[in-house]
Amino acid sequence: MKAIWRRVSSVRVFAPAREVLSHDPSQVQQMRGIRVQVRNGNLEQALAVMQRVMQSSGIERLIKQEQSRHIKDSEKRILARKNLELKIRSQDHSRKLQMILVKKVR
Repeated sequence: MKAIWRRVSSVRVFAPAREVLSHDPSQVQQMRGIRVQVRNGNLEQALAVMQRVMQSSGIERLIKQEQSRHIKDSEKRILARKNLELKIRSQDHSRKLQMILVKKVR
């Protein structure tokens, strides 16, 4: 239960959209969040529902990624190498695609 509460404390729950008076895009962006209705004062059930919603929407994964944990130097090197390989591969693909498009235009 404490683990769920820690996750809940980092997620903001916002007011319903009908309460926003202006149609400013920045305010609409802030309106995103998880809304869970507590029925008959049953907080346990509401937390369970919220946990399912968080898992299905991917928010739980994002929260876990943002949690700071120590990353070993070897892990950093491996991640850096993988990112570099992905970057090089995408650059190669974009070059090939560009060459194909140039040939079609000619």
